[in-house]
Amino acid sequence: MKKIINDAADIEREMVEGFILAENKRLQKLGNQNIVVRRQLNPNKVALVSGGGSGHEPAHIGYVGFGMLDCAIAGPIFTSPPPLTIYKAIEAVKTDKGVLCIVKNYTGDVMSFEMAIDMARGAGIEADYVVVDDDVAVQSGEIGRRGVAGTIFVHKIAGAMAETGADLLSVKEIAKKTIANVRSMGMAISPCTIPASGIPSFELSEEEMEIGIGIHGEPGVRREKLTNADGIVKKMLDKILTYLDYAGREVVVMINGMGGTPMMELCIVNKFVKGYLYRNGVEVYDTMLGNFMTSIEMAGFSLTLLRLDDELKSYYNATADTFALKK
Repeated sequence: MKKIINDAADIEREMVEGFILAENKRLQKLGNQNIVVRRQLNPNKVALVSGGGSGHEPAHIGYVGFGMLDCAIAGPIFTSPPPLTIYKAIEAVKTDKGVLCIVKNYTGDVMSFEMAIDMARGAGIEADYVVVDDDVAVQSGEIGRRGVAGTIFVHKIAGAMAETGADLLSVKEIAKKTIANVRSMGMAISPCTIPASGIPSFELSEEEMEIGIGIHGEPGVRREKLTNADGIVKKMLDKILTYLDYAGREVVVMINGMGGTPMMELCIVNKFVKGYLYRNGVEVYDTMLGNFMTSIEMAGFSLTLLRLDDELKSYYNATADTFALKK
């Protein structure tokens, strides 16, 4: 295993400190916690908090800024931050308008955020949360679909409404509406390696690919023979299009690299996506192309479709100024 690091035990701290040094005019680190907070907090808006395990950069610390998050927690790699850390983040950005937490649908994340929100409410802070479940590859029992790259759209749209001064219930409802209209699916041609273990998360031969991967280095729901880009994308889009009726609607497409995928390959993916959606009666309003929610150095990509109406479009188009996303 080759990694450009110092000590595996210090990765999260050094990453956050290095990130803050690049963004220190706008962002700050909260004490000795791996928590990134806006320097100029607006007391007249709902505060947005998100986070989870590290290893998904630029998510979530890269989305702290005007029009998106007020605070993000970087937990241990692929591991939910503890409830007390999340509570400290909530407490740091609380306003009279309340705090909304945006949580990806993984058991550990949901449990930790629920406990932190209970702590916040016990301290007199008005706090609530939504759970993002956009991954169509997996729906298992009570856990349901996983939360993956579609979470970025929830940050963007809820963040835009929050900047208008809307109340907590309204911001929560627009977040839920976004979640209801976004679906994703991912694939990989090589795994990632967690530095502390030094072992690849799964193994693939040169002729294999994983379809339906998550964002924590786990293998997909099935292993198949590697085919060309168009064939891969068609499999994924066919699955996504069965979950929502996109026909006759405008969508934002996110083609998200998993950390080790060249932009060249993402562009090839995009070429097929737009044509295939057009042939299926779906109009592409906008395209986001790049690394938005990664899995360390995994080679692969995910596709996300956000179905738009006039309200979602207006908040999608609203100004955002963060390290990883500007509008």
